[in-house]
Amino acid sequence: MKRTLLDSIRVIAASGLAVAIAVAVVVGWRSSRALRLASEQVQSAHEFRFASHSLVMPVNPGFETVSSPQRFSQAALFRDRLYVAGPGGLWEYDPAGVLLHQYTVGGEVPSSPLIALATGVLSDSHESELLIATANDGLLAFNGSTFRQIRPEKDEARSVTSMLPVASGHLLFGTKKRGVLAYDGKTIQALHPLLDGIYVTALAGTESDLWVGTLDRGVLHLHAGAVDEFSEQQGLPDRQVHSLALSGDMAYVGTSTGVAVFDRGQFSRVLAAGVLTTALFATPSVLYVGSEDQGVLPIVLEARHGNALSGNTTELAEIRQLFQSGENTYAVARDGIFRLAPHARSWNRVLQSSGAVLSDRNVSALAADRNGQLWVGYFDRGLDLLSSDNRPVHHVEDEHVFCVNRILPESKAAIVDVATANGLVRFDEAGSVEQILTRADGLIADHVTDVVRYGDGLALATPAGLTFLDAGGAHSMYAFHGLVNNHVYALGASGDDLMAGTLGGLSRLTRGDVRVNYTTATSSLKHNWITAVVPAGSEWMVGTYGAGVLGLDASGRFHSFEGASGSVVINPNAMLVTNDVVLAGTLGDGLYLYNRQSERWTSIRDGLPSLNVTAFTQLNGFIYVGTDNGLVRIPEQKLHL
Repeated sequence: MKRTLLDSIRVIAASGLAVAIAVAVVVGWRSSRALRLASEQVQSAHEFRFASHSLVMPVNPGFETVSSPQRFSQAALFRDRLYVAGPGGLWEYDPAGVLLHQYTVGGEVPSSPLIALATGVLSDSHESELLIATANDGLLAFNGSTFRQIRPEKDEARSVTSMLPVASGHLLFGTKKRGVLAYDGKTIQALHPLLDGIYVTALAGTESDLWVGTLDRGVLHLHAGAVDEFSEQQGLPDRQVHSLALSGDMAYVGTSTGVAVFDRGQFSRVLAAGVLTTALFATPSVLYVGSEDQGVLPIVLEARHGNALSGNTTELAEIRQLFQSGENTYAVARDGIFRLAPHARSWNRVLQSSGAVLSDRNVSALAADRNGQLWVGYFDRGLDLLSSDNRPVHHVEDEHVFCVNRILPESKAAIVDVATANGLVRFDEAGSVEQILTRADGLIADHVTDVVRYGDGLALATPAGLTFLDAGGAHSMYAFHGLVNNHVYALGASGDDLMAGTLGGLSRLTRGDVRVNYTTATSSLKHNWITAVVPAGSEWMVGTYGAGVLGLDASGRFHSFEGASGSVVINPNAMLVTNDVVLAGTLGDGLYLYNRQSERWTSIRDGLPSLNVTAFTQLNGFIYVGTDNGLVRIPEQKLHL
């Protein structure tokens, strides 16, 4: 049978319709897939994977703590116990102030300072818990006997600055880079797009009416889905916010130069002008202003301009928190806790931080002299000299001995050279200053970043070049003389050779003259920023800011190490060579150890008070390890992994 023209048209039409439907289906599928992928990408950008599990700390490989000052950050009452958090850990006290338990960082809790405490019942828990914010390792929840950890995968979500449990069972927490995040028991995600990407310093309020203090953007107010931003232009005395407090319709914002008052979300006035406000607590009638250097100022709020009450606050300094329990008001200072009873005009100390061997926690340099004394330099507290016969610690801190970069005991003389941000200070072995050298004495700069013995004198590294001190006096060199870069961070010396690690590469000097410069453009060097360099046998170990440790052999070729070369930052001058091992301290990745016999690198994180390892020295069979959160030591044989 032959098809009619009409039949042919019908077939063609049907075929075309089928094709059109098929095309539509494909287009629709692709569009749906594109929308789904786009939605997933948006969600992944604002949602953070995490692990929540019971905290089981690894076994300490043998690190022993050298007693550092007990510093308080915050306190909270939980199940009739007072818990106090600080860089060193968590302390549990009974109502009489008797210490019951101590949970140390790197021991019972992760190797990260504890910075904030709160209590609440979270969505994924059926009981009230003590909530603990860590500086670099996420959040902890403690039920009085065991800890669980809520740990985001990404570093940027683990760097917690503040937290706020809310009535819904959610936990809001501030971070250094990702603003305000919300934990609902199942997810961690950004609370609001306009609160993302900011450095949060304080939180107060609720999920729907939230005040957010920031490091450099003033205060943000989230309400009804909108975000208002207040800085100096809107009346804030300073854009750096340290503390927040709410009372009724009033919000109080503590800044570096006073307290801004907000009434129903609108700026009203400034109180405590000029006061660096580190903590706030508000009642309907009185605002308590905690400061860095003026104690606690109670301000009567009924007065038109706010009148400060008089009172004895001379003992209080460096206030970190203010809170109320019962009828009493409490102030958490860096070195203790104080109570203000009702109608009292002075504060009474109820808890004293414990004593310590060392003067500070932030270690920047270590050395052992020929008499077996331990020298400990600090980032901003001078240095301690610990004698071998248990005499009291000798502490030195002044305008020159403040920020210590390197300590170099002379092997043949009773002299210890200390490189500081304000010159080279030369001590005798009893800790008395013998000489101070600065630019006025011939140094190319006051800031001395490193010092080594070289030739018949010393070589000094500075941000402006090198200075040599020898029998001929002081003479300097910089880029004009061939140095690869003026900013010198680290020095290493071996015989006639001097290695100068700079911001722009590595210079090799022989008898004081530049022989060769190594950069990423002229060699197989992986990163130009050199932070440490030490001789190890026939080669050099070179620490970098971002490429870990590299080896430089006698032929002038760099090579990488499995387990130590990669996206790792080696801290300035944080390397040590012993007969058996090479140690390298990292910024946030713990301690790297190289076994010189097996030629293998190992990463060590367990047992350290911080993963930011800053200094090493060897003394009496122990390796001392300095961090930005304390000092530990370990028998050297336990490091022969």
